[in-house]
Amino acid sequence: MALGGLADDLGQSARHAMATGRTEEAARLWHQLAQREPQNAEALLHLGQISLQKKDFAAALQLLERARAAAPADPVISLNLAFLFRATGDAGRELAALTDALSIDPYFYPALLSRGMLEERQGDARAAAATYRNLLKTVASPDLIPAPFRSAWKHAEDVVREDAVALDAFLQSRIDSLRARHPAQDWNTLAHWKEIAAGNRKVYHPEPAMLHIPYLPSLQFYDNAAFAWLPALEAAAGTIREEFLKVFREDNREGFRPYINRPADVPLNQWAELNSNPKWSVFSLWQDGNFVEANGARCPRTVEILRNLPMCEIPNFAPNVVFSLLAPHTTIPAHSGDTNARLIVHLPLIVPPNCRFRVGNDLREWREGKAWVFDDTINHEAWNDSDELRVILMIDVWNPHLSVAERELTAELLNGVSDYRQGKGKA
Repeated sequence: MALGGLADDLGQSARHAMATGRTEEAARLWHQLAQREPQNAEALLHLGQISLQKKDFAAALQLLERARAAAPADPVISLNLAFLFRATGDAGRELAALTDALSIDPYFYPALLSRGMLEERQGDARAAAATYRNLLKTVASPDLIPAPFRSAWKHAEDVVREDAVALDAFLQSRIDSLRARHPAQDWNTLAHWKEIAAGNRKVYHPEPAMLHIPYLPSLQFYDNAAFAWLPALEAAAGTIREEFLKVFREDNREGFRPYINRPADVPLNQWAELNSNPKWSVFSLWQDGNFVEANGARCPRTVEILRNLPMCEIPNFAPNVVFSLLAPHTTIPAHSGDTNARLIVHLPLIVPPNCRFRVGNDLREWREGKAWVFDDTINHEAWNDSDELRVILMIDVWNPHLSVAERELTAELLNGVSDYRQGKGKA
């Protein structure tokens, strides 16, 4: 057998012995491999780890230093040197070894975790939180963390959370003096600045599925005062509710359709549970820009009220105006809408307790007859945790920041993309 083949067999046998808990046998095999290949970094690393477990620190140091010389670009070797220096109480050399590991791979989370633990032991809670904050960015989901690290990972999350609370309090002390100097300023929204700075408030951005209009304000909920027509709509809530209830009683839901109705050959993602499911159903007055004559004729007063609103009119796309029914104990999963050229109005008509709605990081509860306007291209979701049906009227309206020309451009772009995808016309 060639020397290389024998070394491969030794390495494979040593790994198997380690995996099955036969440490002494593994040590003997790694030692044989190191004798045949004195610069074999894997053998030297494992022999160093075994010596460290036995608290033979001098041997461990010699072996790990040889391993690092043989493989200077391997962060695992530097990490094990850090473990050795931690065991011997040499914090300075421990930090140097961790810095070396992270210089090789800044995303090497075991080294980040170890550095945060070192900073905690040295009493530098703020530095540890900063390190742990970087650590939490290295993995898309905690579920991907190997089981031996999960407890430490949870601890890192707790430290980061506690640090954010402490930073929030620290910043609040400065804001209090600022508020005293500017008592006329409305500080309710400005408080969000502090929450973002402290890391206690996530920043959400529009994520339109079809068309993003640049340079528009990114607001989760708009100020009702910006819509002069909104009080009249709220005043008509009783009339609109009466017409809905009449249709609902007459139809027994026969005229209602599932809001999510996607074909079987497209990805469903978060809509798998609600696809073609009447738990979230609608009765449409306008659908994809077209007035639904039969349904509108059954709600004449509602239609008359709606025609006085600045509804978003985009042929083949908008407005969509629906009575939206959410069944008891049903959740509408987080999602984003098509374009920030339009905003969505919710007029709550029937709202049992425990019905909530989130846009970005703003969580609210509907109140019957009290409308709001929001940007549905910002991540949002809804819950009906009650035992009864929740009903709202949803209306597409123009974003008030668009000029007439910009509205027409929006319509041309949306329809142009659609026509192109369908093979219509020529470039």
